[in-house]
Amino acid sequence: MGCSKWRAVFNFGHLKAQSKLSVFLTMIIIFTYLFYCLSGYRESLPRPVYDQQTTFINKILGLNDELKQQKLDPHKNSSPGSVVRELPGFDSVDSLMQGNDNELRPDNNISIANNYGSKTFPQAIIIGVKKGGTRALLEFLRIHPDVRAVGAEPHFFDRFYDNGLEWYRNLMPRTLESQITMEKTPSYFVTKEAPRRLFALSRHTKLIVVVRDPVTRAVSDYTQTLSKQPGLPSFQSLTFRNSTTGLIDTSWSAVRIGIYAKHLENWLRYFPLSKFLFVSGERLVTDPAGEMGRVQDFLGLKRLVTDKHFYFNQTKGFPCLKKPEGSSRPRCLGKSKGRPHPQISPEVLLRLREFYRPFNMKFYQMTGHDFGWD
Repeated sequence: MGCSKWRAVFNFGHLKAQSKLSVFLTMIIIFTYLFYCLSGYRESLPRPVYDQQTTFINKILGLNDELKQQKLDPHKNSSPGSVVRELPGFDSVDSLMQGNDNELRPDNNISIANNYGSKTFPQAIIIGVKKGGTRALLEFLRIHPDVRAVGAEPHFFDRFYDNGLEWYRNLMPRTLESQITMEKTPSYFVTKEAPRRLFALSRHTKLIVVVRDPVTRAVSDYTQTLSKQPGLPSFQSLTFRNSTTGLIDTSWSAVRIGIYAKHLENWLRYFPLSKFLFVSGERLVTDPAGEMGRVQDFLGLKRLVTDKHFYFNQTKGFPCLKKPEGSSRPRCLGKSKGRPHPQISPEVLLRLREFYRPFNMKFYQMTGHDFGWD
């Protein structure tokens, strides 16, 4: 074979080897890059979240034996807290979280997390009562660095339950591990289905009820409605079914809300008294720091909200928060708070007070606290 032919064969082989080497080097670079990316993504996850996800997956994989045991003994653990409940918004994996293994219940807030915190279900809820001082309490709590709360009322357990748990959780602010999530919806306290629905989500939620003299509360409730509906009938005509007999109309919401003992009975069917804190709406005005001390203790928080945060606004007639650093003015509740009440006949108020007296006495016994409304 001539030299030129050998040279051609050599060049062809050299090119072929060079091509294989290029492909090989390219593949090494691609695999190295992919390995680096995957390793970096894993390490970028917050460690508690990564570990929690791993534990959660292992729990699900090991759940078959427990489910089989439940089939063998369907009556075991049949208390309200252990039966499987169907909640809107759960897919098949979320449904497993409702089993007997407490670590898989929503109580543990399997959360949507990133480096800036997690969206979790609230650990504490202000459940009532309307016109009792719930907005003031929430605003006072929000200055605590370990509290994050929803500003608007979610109304999940009374109006929007069918929207599902993911919808509810997405309303929550992101919180760090050291913080607690809160919300307030005063109508929960008087909603028949609310205790059962909340218990199905978490039996460990702390419940705060702000109560106020039911007569004063009813007048305040009426005043708020009157500001929105100027043509509203008089307070007296709405209070009595029959003004001659003096029979109180308990179907009117302004009256019905103040029968605290009745509503509390419904909640105590699901939650023990130890899960409740009853805050005095009157003391929240006269001694906000003292009442806030009780609230912080109940929530397991350091007493950081103290006397130094409050001053009494003579014009509005209730305490406001002192000017925070970097702000040009103090923080007071809006114009809808502290409205002047209309003149109500003393006789009407007296009859209403007599109506509430036995319910108040029962409420004092149930809570172990005399609020001094009589």
